[in-house]
Amino acid sequence: MNIQITRTSKSRINECDFKHIEFGKIFSDHMFKVDYANGQWQSPQIIPYGPLSFSPAMSVIHYGQGIFEGMKANKDNQGNPLLFRPLENWTRFNKSAARMCMPEIPQELFMEGLRQLVLLDKNWIPTGEGSGLYLRPFMFATDDFIGVRPSSNFTFIIFACPVNAYYTKPLKVKVADKYVRSFDGGAGFAKAAGNYGISMLPTKEAQKEGYDQIIWMDGREFKYVEESGTMNLFFDIGGKVLTPELDGNILDGVTRKSCIDLLRAEGIEVEERKISIDEVMEAHRNGTLADAFGTGTAATIAPILTIGYKGKDFNLPEIANRKVCNFLKASLENIKNARTPDSFGWLMKATDKPWTATQ
Repeated sequence: MNIQITRTSKSRINECDFKHIEFGKIFSDHMFKVDYANGQWQSPQIIPYGPLSFSPAMSVIHYGQGIFEGMKANKDNQGNPLLFRPLENWTRFNKSAARMCMPEIPQELFMEGLRQLVLLDKNWIPTGEGSGLYLRPFMFATDDFIGVRPSSNFTFIIFACPVNAYYTKPLKVKVADKYVRSFDGGAGFAKAAGNYGISMLPTKEAQKEGYDQIIWMDGREFKYVEESGTMNLFFDIGGKVLTPELDGNILDGVTRKSCIDLLRAEGIEVEERKISIDEVMEAHRNGTLADAFGTGTAATIAPILTIGYKGKDFNLPEIANRKVCNFLKASLENIKNARTPDSFGWLMKATDKPWTATQ
């Protein structure tokens, strides 16, 4: 694939203090960009990171045809850029595209644009514990038209930003009792921009009460746990790990999927099913709730320390004493940075063309 590359005239990397990075506010030198017009993707290019020019009538602003992904690049001991399960992100991106009536991205275009961007900006990959180069592939409708119909033109971009840990402390979460994030027949499984837009007011209200995030409940009965902010949810109850099933209302998380595989390989039983908040609260009352945590690309493994429910706070065991979340956090960090063998074949080297798993 011929990708035109225009390098920046002056790198900004010396302006970045890699030990003190505010998540999502510092961006690497370049971005990958390709446009969809006349029924095909055309003119892929890597250009200096910078502002975009667009019409006030651009379709995405008015009608919300916008989707995105989140992934990270790390380095091995030799300095080779590595990505964690990028084909899973490509697959999920196209599922989101289909739901939002947008064109799919060919695998070669997604992967080669990603590969060349990561190679070009590999010096931006931080190497501290819990750090990485966060990658944001996204697509949006670009028709210059005011009318409720699917756009015919789109832009796909990947940009990158060095990040440290998303959450710096265990979380205090509130069980939703008023708002819902998703509902049967909706687009809860898609990484669509609007799914995050509707969550901001409820989250802000919860934060004013001293919580970090919300545990979203099902949109029909407020009975079953779904997900939390930027994360899928897991509960260790009585030695068995539970996580909500993929029912179309929650995100098919890449980290979620990886945690399930790691736990089962360790001989730990995992159940994917509906989990009622009553079951979680009963487990807390009888002392069998040993762990609760969220998983996601940005969050990785985020332990939950307190659950707020019906006006009361319920504290969970100390983080140091938790077997499951500590095991998963260490295992994922070691695999992503190639410190331990990648027995699952999850890593891909940006130096490989075509990309192949490291094993």
